[in-house]
Amino acid sequence: MNQELVMYILISVLGGSISIFLCGYGLVKIKDAPGGRYYVLATFMCAVFAFGYAFELASTTLEQMKIWLRVEYLALPFIPVFILLMCFDYVGKKLKQWAYILLFGIPILTITMHYTNEFHHIYYTSMDVRTDTPFPVLQLEGGPWFYIHSIFLYVCIVISVGILLMQFRKVTHKFRLQTSLMIAGLLVPVMGSVFYITDTSPSNIDLGPVSMSITFILHGFALLSFQMFNVVPIARETVFESIEEGVIVLNQHDVIVDYNSAIVPVLPSFGPHAIGKAVRDVLNDHPLLLDLIFEKQEGDYQLKIGDVTNYFYIKFSPVKTKQSALIGKIITLVNVTERVNMEKKLKELASIDGLTKIYNRTYFLDKASAMIKDLSVSGGYLSIIMFDIDHFKMVNDRYGHDAGDQVLIDVAALTKEYLRNQDLFARYGGEEFIICMPDTTGLEAYELVDNLRKKVSESFTIASNNKIHITSSYGISTILLNSEKGNLTIQELMRQADQALYAAKRHGRNCVQVYEKEASMFN
Repeated sequence: MNQELVMYILISVLGGSISIFLCGYGLVKIKDAPGGRYYVLATFMCAVFAFGYAFELASTTLEQMKIWLRVEYLALPFIPVFILLMCFDYVGKKLKQWAYILLFGIPILTITMHYTNEFHHIYYTSMDVRTDTPFPVLQLEGGPWFYIHSIFLYVCIVISVGILLMQFRKVTHKFRLQTSLMIAGLLVPVMGSVFYITDTSPSNIDLGPVSMSITFILHGFALLSFQMFNVVPIARETVFESIEEGVIVLNQHDVIVDYNSAIVPVLPSFGPHAIGKAVRDVLNDHPLLLDLIFEKQEGDYQLKIGDVTNYFYIKFSPVKTKQSALIGKIITLVNVTERVNMEKKLKELASIDGLTKIYNRTYFLDKASAMIKDLSVSGGYLSIIMFDIDHFKMVNDRYGHDAGDQVLIDVAALTKEYLRNQDLFARYGGEEFIICMPDTTGLEAYELVDNLRKKVSESFTIASNNKIHITSSYGISTILLNSEKGNLTIQELMRQADQALYAAKRHGRNCVQVYEKEASMFN
């Protein structure tokens, strides 16, 4: 067999094989994606056409060639139709019913004309085998319907290319290579068939089916490397490049198919090569975010960008075809840092005493209970101190309530200076205050509080040109927390500290008393 002929046959078989592979891949992976089902049909028809042409080239008689030509024409008329429908579906456009009738009516008439040509010669006026070529090939003279079919084919391809060119203008640079490969894939076989029709192809070979191997290499590269058929056309109607929120678009296999520019400052791993990769690979440094994505769990996500902590609300939107088939999801990261910080501030304000600017009783009880719970696991001492201002009612009666308020403010400020960062300090009510000191023995608490007591007695408050001196009394309750035995609650420790405080008052005030079964003075 002629080596040139063998080469053309092998190229046609290669094109058909690639078509079959992509048809199977599309059937499994993308049949529900925009344009996917028509792509599957187009690749199947192209495979039939390419294999049929390979057998035609291998034939040696006119009758054999006619048989395989009929096989080719079972597929050829529908290829431009499925390509056109694929492009319309890819960009999300729906055709009218009459358009479907026209698109499928002409190929059906073409097949009918081709199979009955011997009776009317409307499709081919003559069919013969050329003998002036290195190997036998069909010599066909087209009739009226052949040219109608050819015009129909080229019009379908031109419209398809036009649709993709319009899409090319809309998409960002991330998807232009993808669209360019689709356009190039459509133009290659058209150029090949032009050489055949103008009788300029080598050895009168129809380069259309031969060049399909190049077409499907391009389409295969776009499909496998750039996820050619994904949710982009539909998602782009929802996701706009100009919106402030960061947006990620995934297909049904959790592969990244699109994202907007706002996501890059938030998640720098979304670089130029992120598209086509699994989201798990791109966000492997953000395991908590991946958990939210895979569990479709909406909520706040904390993310530190440089030295700044930001908060984002993660929400999900499904992407569906017009047939309501789920083909992906849109993940939106809404920056809610301002809202979270405001909530924290409001929560802090709700926990702060308005006058003294220290914690209030409710907040103290919550935090102190948590401290006891933690120390019950790790083990350690915890001391509770309750104290109040001696004869505070006399201050209010003599100097007025404004002066009394200033005394409370000054005592709170002075006490804060003596406390450690881990100590919890709150206004318990009226002129009474409470302190929770973790990892502090009774003796350590006593020494710190007694120094504080002395400092309070030495200080004074200026109010309405009056120098107000006050003293304070303190009660301490201490416990050694241990996970192996039951521990007292914060309420029980406060009750003990309160009893110690009253013991201090009974002993003349301006002193510190530690709770014991029988209370005793340390000074």
